[in-house]
Amino acid sequence: MEQKEYKFLHTIDSPDDLKQVARKDLAEVCDELRNFIIDEVSRNPGHLGSNLGSVELTVALHYVFNTPYDRIVWDVGHQAYGHKILTGRRDRFHTNRKLGGICGFPSINESDYDAFGVGHASTSISAALGMSVAALLKKEAKRRIVAVIGDGSMTGGLAFEGLNNTSMDKNDLLIVLNDNQMAIDPVHGGITQYLVDLTTSATYNKFRYTTYRVLRRLGLMSDNAKKKVQLLGNSLKATLTHQSNIFEGLNIRYFGPVDGHDVENLVKVFEQIKDFKGPKVLHCITTKGKGYTPAENSVTEWHAPGQFDVSSGTRKASPTAASAPLFQTVFGETLLELARKNGKIVGITPAMPSGCSMNIMQKEIPERVYDVGIAEAHSVTFSAGLAKEGMIPFCNVYSSFMQRAYDSIIHDVALQKLNVIMCLDRAGLVGGDGATHHGVFDLAYMRCIPNIVIAAPRNEHELRNLMFTAQENNYGPFVIRYPRGKGFLLDWRNEMQSVEIGKGECLKQGDKIAVLTLGVMSNPALEAIKRIEDESDIRIGLYDMKFLKPLDGALLNQIATEYSQVLTIEDGVINGGFGSAVLEYCADHQLELTSRRMGIPDRFIEHGTPEELYAEIGLNADGIENVLREMIG
Repeated sequence: MEQKEYKFLHTIDSPDDLKQVARKDLAEVCDELRNFIIDEVSRNPGHLGSNLGSVELTVALHYVFNTPYDRIVWDVGHQAYGHKILTGRRDRFHTNRKLGGICGFPSINESDYDAFGVGHASTSISAALGMSVAALLKKEAKRRIVAVIGDGSMTGGLAFEGLNNTSMDKNDLLIVLNDNQMAIDPVHGGITQYLVDLTTSATYNKFRYTTYRVLRRLGLMSDNAKKKVQLLGNSLKATLTHQSNIFEGLNIRYFGPVDGHDVENLVKVFEQIKDFKGPKVLHCITTKGKGYTPAENSVTEWHAPGQFDVSSGTRKASPTAASAPLFQTVFGETLLELARKNGKIVGITPAMPSGCSMNIMQKEIPERVYDVGIAEAHSVTFSAGLAKEGMIPFCNVYSSFMQRAYDSIIHDVALQKLNVIMCLDRAGLVGGDGATHHGVFDLAYMRCIPNIVIAAPRNEHELRNLMFTAQENNYGPFVIRYPRGKGFLLDWRNEMQSVEIGKGECLKQGDKIAVLTLGVMSNPALEAIKRIEDESDIRIGLYDMKFLKPLDGALLNQIATEYSQVLTIEDGVINGGFGSAVLEYCADHQLELTSRRMGIPDRFIEHGTPEELYAEIGLNADGIENVLREMIG
């Protein structure tokens, strides 16, 4: 593949190389870095908009700070492509998110420059605060710690918990708020820039500190009085700029907002504030998709656009041949269909209306759809409140993100047996986003909770039937989990019907071996069985259990009388999930069956396409066939 030539970027293999570039040339470095990201992501899909918006910020940070000794903690990781390219991974960036390639998010296992592993939102302030406190405890006076947060992450509760602690404990943390106007409204005006110039200048801060020392020596400035003066200063600043913010309310020194695309000014500001004692915030206004017009004009679409043509801005369409819809599309269309008939249904999602297709209902019935921001725990407890008052909330959270709401599920929903329907999108292995996004723990962490129904559809018809069933009667907490990507049926819009809770289904009879599946794993299992049966007279039974909880004990009892061997298959972790539940039932009821389990092994699975990853761990039709042949002997 032909590589473009860049005047500066191809000479930068580390931040030390970047520091050799003249300050006046940094804008050109930013242009090259932005073009490099656009070119690479157009061919190898990834997160585009947020990374384009953070280019100048990234260059300025690495130009001023002494990384990796100084720590830069990125929130989420949607902003960190430029960081990776400038820290020795430029020539490997074409492997981004690919099997065996570099990770799409910062990872401490990949580079010393990746100060903290990220992937879920709102973690940077808490992690960076811990590092800042550690630096003080270890007397590493010259080590500076920076948290870069943005792209909506300030809507997450963990960010505010970290802020609160930052204001209380001794630390020198610098928080860079990358405000791409997706979460906090920008403020413009001459007085704002004047205050930035004033409060970040070395002269101003030297005068400020000297005055404080003199007043303290004269006995006119106690710590309590200092806090009151800070509050007065914050109030004066708020009065002059007609704005107030949470940072000043917490007595965290606030600078900004500044233009996040003026790289020379960012360098100047970072140089002036980097050694200030105590916690501080620099508020940078950026544009998501900066420098690429299509991405600037359609932020949501270009967050992660897939492959596209750079010159025309045309996204490359999927093959036009008829194909099954995405599971998320079926969810969105079905939710709207149900909501039209049942006025009690409401939709709740934590910042994923388009990702989970709840925007379909949102467009037609906006007053009954709630995007609560990146706040998974809140989304669940909010849903619990709705359910308590008789509404029927469909709370859609990606499987891996629902981990962040675990206490809310137990304490606020299950304990009170409230009718919250939790739809877990992106269950199983999801692909390029890797270990932080795979939805593989839900079966194990959900099944131990009392008062809860857990189901997994094998296809689109089953998804629709389960959604219909969940809203038809008050079953209490009801979990429906399904994978990312396309389903299996062209004719997916069936006449919905009720499903008997805790009832499995025999898909085909067999002789000695029975395969028990949960959810979509029945599909590769059926393919593997067909291969074996096509070349032998062996007949293998296949059962879709549908429900992890309650488990169909009657069906298991029947299977135990008709078969001598059982193979369980699930796309969740093998420890504590579906297979474990079957073994526990057999042990508790003295059922004599020789059993084998297939599932996600006891390790974190990295990034790659779902097909590659399932093949790698032997959880595809080939792997299932191999295990069945071993069982046949």
